Amino acid sequence: MSPKAEEVEIGGRRLRLSNLDKLMYPDVGFTKAQVIDYYARIGPAVLPHLAGRPVTMVRWPDGVDGKSFFEKRCPPHAPKWVQTTPVAWGLTACVVDDLPTLVWMANLAALELHTPQARAESWGRPDSVVFDLDPGPGATVLDCCRVGLELHDLLEQLGLTAVVKTSGSKGLHLAVPVHTAATDDETKSFALAVGQLLAKRDPKRVTVVMKKEERRGKVFVDWSQNDQNKTTVCAYSLRARPHPLVSTPISWEEVSDAIDGGDPSVLSFEAADVLERVEQLGDIYAPNVELVQELPQLAQKGA
Repeated sequence: MSPKAEEVEIGGRRLRLSNLDKLMYPDVGFTKAQVIDYYARIGPAVLPHLAGRPVTMVRWPDGVDGKSFFEKRCPPHAPKWVQTTPVAWGLTACVVDDLPTLVWMANLAALELHTPQARAESWGRPDSVVFDLDPGPGATVLDCCRVGLELHDLLEQLGLTAVVKTSGSKGLHLAVPVHTAATDDETKSFALAVGQLLAKRDPKRVTVVMKKEERRGKVFVDWSQNDQNKTTVCAYSLRARPHPLVSTPISWEEVSDAIDGGDPSVLSFEAADVLERVEQLGDIYAPNVELVQELPQLAQKGA
């Protein structure tokens, strides 16, 4: 790519990529050209997790040191070939079903891509349950790992498989694929019931209370992310941190090893790391869009 702008053809679409030499992550010299290159190369892994969902972009036009804004509405200047969908939020959102659209978003400095748990065509019928494990003051990602393993074991006892990824910030995200007729009220109630059980078992480490003063030294199990009006950062999305960190799928063995090693940095992955991981491991988060499971009836009722 040229240092400033270039016209390219991707997937049969012509795109003009602009301001390619602009620093998006100034601390490490990571440019807009590198952001676009990352999304273009990670496309085969990330597209299945974006497909069919209204996407909320978090745009940083002047890089991570500048101002940002959320963009839920598909901008009026979007190319005609960008797919859109009306959503319950009362607007029309972009849908990222192909590589040209993904690259177009990257060119808008949409560093972060956030999605709901349901696809547009089945709104109100989520295909996964998400547990956002957020460390409060005094806690770290290693505390999230310990709670994540407890959660993993509890879900296994319920006959459920869960996948896990870093948030790309300071916590972990667990997802339980369902792909059945569960409603968002049921998945949210399920997440709350499981979180309450964990908090009851381990009250010194776990809380489901949103008040920040209740979260000091604990891991907040955020069950509310399952609301149909909320979104979670997508697997393989960049995050707007000083370094180009990525919300990265990891294995349960890596979670356990991080605890044993006592080093939280082993769960911090930048764009180049993630591209290498996907080349070696494939998409280990794929079960979240492929695996069909059913929520236990008793858990749905909060029992």
